[in-house]
Amino acid sequence: MTARKIAVISAGLSQPSSSRLLADRLAEATVRRLEEQGVEVEVTTIELRDVAKDVTNNLLAGFPSPALADVIEAVTGADGLIAVTPIFTTSYSGMFKSFFDILDPTALDGMPVLIGATGGTERHSLALEYAMRPMFTYLHSVVVPTSVYAASADWGSGADTVKALPDRIERAAGEFSTLVSASDRSSRVKDPFALDGDFASMIGGFQGD
Repeated sequence: MTARKIAVISAGLSQPSSSRLLADRLAEATVRRLEEQGVEVEVTTIELRDVAKDVTNNLLAGFPSPALADVIEAVTGADGLIAVTPIFTTSYSGMFKSFFDILDPTALDGMPVLIGATGGTERHSLALEYAMRPMFTYLHSVVVPTSVYAASADWGSGADTVKALPDRIERAAGEFSTLVSASDRSSRVKDPFALDGDFASMIGGFQGD
């Protein structure tokens, strides 16, 4: 059976959070689509609140803690990424942005990405298009056409009759699963700490016996 790895990032601050709830829904729909195609899926879910201090220390010192290094490896070594953030002041959270700031600018090249966001009102939904999508495009990721925004009303008692959020989740999961099934990033990902060929050959002459 074909195997793929998916990393899921939630930048929610509370526990539990609506951002984690949306991230889980997106992951479940994606796994279901992939398993229907005969693809085995390994999902790693990351709550950024758990490594928030490590991210800050990395920004200050330039080196990740062991826990943060494991998170970075899980994200950059995946075949696809689901990224969900709450919207604060019309954009993604500072913690969400800080995490992607510490990654190597080439670490997400060609990475299939499904973006999602949560907020109190529908008015913030465009933040997915004018803030999140451009950030991942800058990182040369492949962002699926359908982004998913969930306002507070989407989780209310009337949400099941509207069906808007479930429909968007299914459509986005379908687009994302197609890209993930074709991805081979997890089998060819480069060690982020490995020396490149030119630099390795340059220092080769200084190695001792």
